[in-house]
This record gives sequence, C-alpha cells and structure tokens, in this order.
Amino acid sequence: MTKQTARKPVKRRGKNLTDDVIEQIVRVIDGWSAEKPLTWDALVAALVARLHCKYTRQALHKHERISAAFAQRKQALAGVSAPPRGSGQLAEATARIARLEAENQRLEAENQALLEQFATWAYNAHSRGLTEKFLSQPLPRVNRDQTALPTNGSAKKR
Repeated sequence: MTKQTARKPVKRRGKNLTDDVIEQIVRVIDGWSAEKPLTWDALVAALVARLHCKYTRQALHKHERISAAFAQRKQALAGVSAPPRGSGQLAEATARIARLEAENQRLEAENQALLEQFATWAYNAHSRGLTEKFLSQPLPRVNRDQTALPTNGSAKKR
C-alpha cells in the first residue's frame, strides 16, 4: 500500500506589481464592504483568492495608489455598519453603488494629487524660465532602426 499525502500548495512569489495588477488591487479595495473589516491581512487573503498570487503587506503599502486607496477606503468604512440583508437584487445594487461611490472618491483624490503635482511642476518650470512653448514640444522619436552590424574582423568573439 502506498501512502498518499496531501500536497501543500506551492507558495508562489507574487508577480511584479504592474499598472494592470495595481488597478485590479485598487478595484478590490474599492469594492470592500463593511461586512468584513479592511485590514492588510484581509486584503492579502482576498488578493490570493482573486489574483492567485500572494503579496506582502509591505509590497502593497509601497505603492502610492494602493496605500492611498486603502487609507481612503478604511476611513470611508469607519463607523459604517454592515448593510442589512435584503433581496438578492437589492443587495447587489446596493453593493454596486457603494463600490462605484468608493471608486469615484478614490479617483477624485488621485485627480487632486495629480493637479497638485502639476501646479508644482508649473511653478518650478516658470521659476527656471521655461516657456509653455518649450514644455509643449513633442517627445523625440525613438530610433528603432537595426543596429549596424560590425564588419569583418572587428567583431568580438565570445
């Protein structure tokens, strides 16, 4: 008889946090309901279930959008009781409205932060004498031509 053992799930390192992954994480935070308290551990567990990758609290907190969304949602949930149980459609609609309102608040906060950053850049550009015409110049084109291959004798052997 062979003894069968349950295999432990492989702990996989989380993928690098790209803009798409950060957007998914922020949406999870936006949709967080008052039924379960929002903590970093609870968020990490929800992300494991949703994204199938485990991120640490430190890795999540390091990203400005995630930490700002977390703080804003936690503040919005403070003092809010869990929604009453009702009909399925009413509960779904209420949850969707709450998620959209949270997303709207987060986007307004992100927009405000970007406007503040732009004002700082505008002031610094003005104080250094940079004109709007200079700042509005298009970016230089990227040279994507093939690199010239070395001719005979000048190629290094590896």
